[in-house]
Amino acid sequence: MKKIFNIKLIYAAFLGSILLTGCEKDFLEITPTDRVSDAAILTDSTLFEAFVINRYLGIRLTNKEGDGSLPGFGRGFEYALWSSLTDESIYNNDDNTWVIQQGQLSPENTGIAGTFWGRSYRSIREVNYALTNIDDIQMSESHKDLLKAELHFIRAYRYHDLIRNYGRVVLVGDRVAELGNDFSDPELFERSSIQEGIDYAVSELNLAIEGLPLQNSGDWQEGRATKGAAMGLKSRLLLYAASPLYSEGSSDTQKWSQAAQAAKEVMDLGIYSLYPDYSELFLTPGSNSEIIFARYYNLNQLHTHLEIANGPNGYGGWGGNVPLQNLVDDYEMVDGSEFNWSDPEEAAEPYENRDPRFYETILYNGAEYRGRKVETFVPGGLDSQDGPANWNTSKSGYYLRKFIDEDLPIQNPWGAAGIQNWIYIRYAEILLNYAEAQNEATGPDESVYAAVNKIRERAGMPPLSEGLSQSEMRERIRHERRIELAFEEHRFYDVRRWLIADETANEPAQGITITKNDDGTLSYEVKTALEGRSFEEKHYWLPIPRSEILASDNQLEQNPGYN
Repeated sequence: MKKIFNIKLIYAAFLGSILLTGCEKDFLEITPTDRVSDAAILTDSTLFEAFVINRYLGIRLTNKEGDGSLPGFGRGFEYALWSSLTDESIYNNDDNTWVIQQGQLSPENTGIAGTFWGRSYRSIREVNYALTNIDDIQMSESHKDLLKAELHFIRAYRYHDLIRNYGRVVLVGDRVAELGNDFSDPELFERSSIQEGIDYAVSELNLAIEGLPLQNSGDWQEGRATKGAAMGLKSRLLLYAASPLYSEGSSDTQKWSQAAQAAKEVMDLGIYSLYPDYSELFLTPGSNSEIIFARYYNLNQLHTHLEIANGPNGYGGWGGNVPLQNLVDDYEMVDGSEFNWSDPEEAAEPYENRDPRFYETILYNGAEYRGRKVETFVPGGLDSQDGPANWNTSKSGYYLRKFIDEDLPIQNPWGAAGIQNWIYIRYAEILLNYAEAQNEATGPDESVYAAVNKIRERAGMPPLSEGLSQSEMRERIRHERRIELAFEEHRFYDVRRWLIADETANEPAQGITITKNDDGTLSYEVKTALEGRSFEEKHYWLPIPRSEILASDNQLEQNPGYN
């Protein structure tokens, strides 16, 4: 899982032969390309297309047993979700997430964040290989154009991952073959500015948008890029580009306008809409009206583990990514007011009359789940430290409900468990991207209200109050992203690009202790769920793994603060 790819091998592969990576079997029914030669791929159009499709499925990462069964593109962390590096959750049994939560991140100690650099450049290398050779493949020009557009999309997605984790990146593009085979050449390791990186990724997406169809019809194509997927990723990248972290603290109205326009273009396609049921959105097999780009899984997947990894211990689950009180307290009351522990009625019944998305995201004491109520109270709660299986009791007093399908067995990690779609881009994100960018560009006009209120209406929440100032609307949009997109790998990047991670990541990681009194009533006490949360300025970017720096003969520049 923490396999790091030597950067010299990355560049050597650009200049020489390709090392083929494997695929993970899912809805993309394709020929595996880890057991055929590059010569065969270059003479067989079917194998070549399979090679292209495999680039969506990503780099095989090695798990603890070394069998290489884990995907590197979407849910690439075997058990811990990216949310457990934020104030959304902690990973109950660590799994190298506490390294980041407790501020111990270093080039030698990257936790679960150490895979991005190596796996991204390996994927870029493979895309370059395909683009270099595609014109020699015997297939129609129109089909070549489609595959080229998909490859540009995948390359852009990999750069998007590099940029949002490391900031300045090495832009390989198509120029590396011109540099020769001299690894002393500093150009091989020269990092771009953040803006140069974003400009390059956006140019790749523009090529993809030009060549991709609105839809890839047929189950075997499900999960492949579309015009909307490329436009959606462009919307996200331009939103990041306008944000304070990427603009070095400045506010550029033109950049915000460009980000708003990119999101508006997705909205104007007219083919996406909010799925009526927030909970079912994540459980519906195949595509639905809200999904713009996703990874689709099937019964043959062996590595997703959602139900058992996150299920309450009293049900036989492992209590993995457990929500924090920090997030729970941010769910509004159903009337739109803030939850307040100082209100005696709310404090006595803290899980009553909350934003409906709370009930669809969090398993709390008293929640109906798999035929009984969750019991996290002490003494005697079945899902508490007093329960029959207390080795993995939630440290926060909560368990994850979002993504979890109660119709799937909780104790079957190698069969039907965890086959839900993993959604990379969905329409609600686009609406929120638009609202944020448009508010920064022009203020809270009618279109900003409309975008946010569509999401709140779907959730069963009242519309935003009229007459908000730009700064008030900014806070409302940030709140809506926190709630709507919880556990979807946005929070980690949002708090950094807003330059508020030094606040959110330094707050105590809180949970709840619920005591069942002799008279049957319950008492609630907020507690610390994880000691020692810490965030420093250098943590706004990840460190490049030390192995990559050494492999470059120390020519590759490390991010500030990590030397």
